[in-house]
Amino acid sequence: MARAVQKVVGLGTRLGNSVATQGPKLASEAVEFSKPRLAKFWYYAKVELVPPTPGEFPAVQKGIMDIVKAAKTGKYANLTVKEALGNTLVCAEVAFWFFIGEQIGRRSIIGYDVKSDYEPHPYI
Repeated sequence: MARAVQKVVGLGTRLGNSVATQGPKLASEAVEFSKPRLAKFWYYAKVELVPPTPGEFPAVQKGIMDIVKAAKTGKYANLTVKEALGNTLVCAEVAFWFFIGEQIGRRSIIGYDVKSDYEPHPYI
């Protein structure tokens, strides 16, 4: 039993020394690895994640009208599978952002706690 404890203690000592000597090296390598990727992310985030400006609203309105027109004329039936899949993924993304925004807004994953005055009838 004593030998097993000595082996465990020795393993812990070696592991601690390894982390102490190689930890800063791994941390600096992780920082160097992530710098260009984070720079690229922030570049695109500044461009893509900004709210729309008032000048962009006419283009949004035109896009919505084009979608309504395409739905009325049946233009959606002439889409390729690739285009239809892309449109489906965009719709799913919008739906997921909506649900995530709802959860952030109410600060809970669980739905709203709605208080009700309704009392069920005793005969039901």
